[in-house]
Amino acid sequence: MAIKIIIKRIVPEEDVKSLTPLLKQLRALAANQTGYISGETLKRMDNPGQYLVISTWQSAGDWDRWVSSQERKGVQDKIDVLLGKKTEYEVYTY
Repeated sequence: MAIKIIIKRIVPEEDVKSLTPLLKQLRALAANQTGYISGETLKRMDNPGQYLVISTWQSAGDWDRWVSSQERKGVQDKIDVLLGKKTEYEVYTY
């Protein structure tokens, strides 16, 4: 069963330029993972430091493998430093 992952990130305005390449790198890595279907990153119009990431995976197992991978953790740790906190994920089914 396909799942959707929702990630909300708020980054200080002075760090937005540093976040963008990290999000692109993470998306490129995810796109090569088994079970990855699609993803999009939305930037809030009235609050430019707030981002919403929505990704679709074929199964929770595919997502779990990706979220646990060292490859992802290396980039994610850099993102978390910019955010000043650990990224939280919400998992939804259809």
